[in-house]
Order: sequence, then structure tokens, then C-alpha cells
Amino acid sequence: MKKILFMERYPVYEMTIEKSNSRYANVDAILAYLKEEIDNDTVAAYIAMFDQYAHTSKLNGEINPDIKEAKEIIFCFGQKLPNATIMSIRPRAIGVADVGESFVVSFMEAPNEPSTNKMIEWVKKLKKA
Repeated sequence: MKKILFMERYPVYEMTIEKSNSRYANVDAILAYLKEEIDNDTVAAYIAMFDQYAHTSKLNGEINPDIKEAKEIIFCFGQKLPNATIMSIRPRAIGVADVGESFVVSFMEAPNEPSTNKMIEWVKKLKKA
């Protein structure tokens, strides 16, 4: 897993997993696993699944031809509500893209380290042991 600064401003974690090294065969199976992790977590709350590929296709938007499928799971760790502004950086999302021979899994760094570490842990479990 690597941490990058996407578009020179967004701290993003990203991991490319060769399909032959993935515990899961497709995007939906990966999302089902992530939903299970969220549902079993004492803090996280599942919100929705979003099919980014279908949405962009419907808009006749630009899609990199390497991307075969792209979906996101949306959830929240919101343990504190110290002010109204904190809502602008919630909820969290983990994106999963099928790019042919591999999956690209990415998420933006959370505003607190324990939440970021939990997402890193979940994503690392996608690889075969």
C-alpha cells in the first residue's frame, strides 16, 4: 500500500492487487468483504454502495479504457461531532476498480489516525496470505 498526494492536495492510500494474489475474484466480492468488516466494527456504520462506472457511463463521461468496473462502499466512523464543519470531511469511502489483471483499491486519509489505520488493515487483508 502506498500513500500519495492525489491532485497535489488529497492524501490517498492506494493498493494494486494482482487478481492472482487477491482473496476475492471480483469487485462485488471485495465490496461484500468490506461491508462485513464495517458491519462487524463497533464504530463504523454502513451507508451505501455506489457504482461509479455506471454513473459515469450514464453521463457519457470519460472513463479510462483500462477500467472495467469501479464501485465504492460508503460508511462513517463519526465517533465525535465537535462542530458542524467536521461533517464536510465525512463520510468515508473505499473505491475498488477492476483494471484487467488487477484491482486498484483506494481511499482518502481519515481525519483521525485510528480510522485510517483500520481502513489500511481492511484493505491489506484483500491479499492472499
